[in-house]
This record gives sequence, C-alpha cells and structure tokens, in this order.
Amino acid sequence: MCNITAIDNGTYPTYALVFGSVMTLGLPLNAVSLWILLHHHNLKSPSAVFMVNLAISDLLLVISLPMRVYFYATGNWPLGKLACISVTMLFRNNIRSSSIFITFICVDRLLAVVYPLRSRHVRTSTNAWKAVALVWLSVLTVNIPESVYFSRFLNITDSSCFEFGNCRQHPPMLYLQPVLVFIMLAVNVVCTTLVSWTLRSHLTDSAKVSNKVNVMLIFVMNLVMFIVFFLPVSVAVLFESWKHAFTSIVCLASVNCCLDPLLYYFSFDGFWRKKDDGDSSLAMA
Repeated sequence: MCNITAIDNGTYPTYALVFGSVMTLGLPLNAVSLWILLHHHNLKSPSAVFMVNLAISDLLLVISLPMRVYFYATGNWPLGKLACISVTMLFRNNIRSSSIFITFICVDRLLAVVYPLRSRHVRTSTNAWKAVALVWLSVLTVNIPESVYFSRFLNITDSSCFEFGNCRQHPPMLYLQPVLVFIMLAVNVVCTTLVSWTLRSHLTDSAKVSNKVNVMLIFVMNLVMFIVFFLPVSVAVLFESWKHAFTSIVCLASVNCCLDPLLYYFSFDGFWRKKDDGDSSLAMA
C-alpha cells in the first residue's frame, strides 16, 4: 500500500518561480545553442553529435515546464493523468539522457586527449549516431513500465499532480536511474583523473592541447552536473525522509538545462565561428 505525501501548498509560488525562471533562461539558451551547433559546426565529430542531442534533451525538458509552472501557480491540474505522467517522464528522461550524453562527451574528450591516434577509428560520427539512437531507444523503452507504475502511485486529481506515494517496496525499475547515474558519475571521475594526469605528464603519444584550462573545465563542469543536479534527484525517490523535499530537489535538478550551454561554449574553441573540420588538431577539446 502507498500513502500519498502531499506538498505544502505554501511553497507552490516558489516552485512556480523557479520553474518559470528555468524555462525563461533554458529555452533561448538551448535553442540558440542548438542553432549554432547545427549551422556553425558540422556533425562530423562525435562531440558535436552528442552535444546536439544533449541540447534536444534539454529542450524537451523546457517545453514541459509551462505545465509545471501553471500547476504550481494555480494549484490546479486540469490536464488529466496522461499529461501529468508525460511531464513527469520528460523530466526523468532528461536526467537519464543528459547524464549519458555528458558521459559520452567526457569519454570522447578522454580518447581525444590521451589516445588521439589509436581512437580515431572509434571516434566517428557514425558510431556517435549509433550510440545516440541506442540511448533514445533505451530511454523510451523504460518509459513503458515506469508510466504504468506512476499511473498507480501518482496522486493525480483536478487539484494535484507530481505527488508520489510512500511505498514500502519499490519496483526494480525505480532503482534503474540511481544505478545509471552512479555508473555514469564513476566513468566521469575516471576520465577526469586520467585526463588531468595526462595533461600534467606530457606523454609523447597524447594530443597537444592548446587550452588545457578549457579542457579541464569541461570535466569539472561534468562532475558538478552529476553531484549537484543528477545524483540527488535520482536517489531522493528511494528515501521516505526525502519525500517532503522532493519537489525542491526537482527544481534544483531542472537548472541543469540552463548550464549545458556553458559546456558547449568551453568545448569549442571559437564557438561562434564556423569550423571547416570538426576534429582538426583537437580544436574542440
């Protein structure tokens, strides 16, 4: 059996303000970033492919925020169960796809810095698109059993949405996101450590990086994204003591879509300039 944990209505205006601010910033930032990535940088490099899909993931999250803003601003949910579940799944899909795409970018940068020659046959746009297709297919497949679960335990009425039941037993699928985020975080930590050691060691077979600060900023930003935004919201749903703060954690996690454009900026030397070759002399590292 599940008992519903109600959200304090007094905090609704704060949630509406946060989601509204994220929407106001996230929509133009990611729309402009996506336009620049598509028009000023060709998609011959795997990093560009992953960043385009990361921007799409963020935009999917942003387009779901107006409904959250309306609910927390008015205290009413007139759109029914299907819309509530759809908005919930768009948020969860953003956390999962963003964590994977950011990790792909991290691994690609690791290969470009540490193994620039040996990894060229692996670091291709074709392989990147295959990986992206697999990610989206996996994310959408998981939506099916999760949507069934949320349809049972989400408190959805004319005046309520996004309120989860307190269940003594969680289905196995609910552990998928925390496990995924922990694995992706571990990969990012390893990549950051190896790249930092390589840049300080000046190995002969490593790439010559013109801007080491930018390279390390990418890895540091990735770690911050995981620790601050992805990890708390992924594990919060598993702990009863965190339920009352869950919506606040969701608000914090939604901010990630406003910070991803910084990742694009530091990943490309001359972000605003058109590149003739997306992988020339590690210009994107």
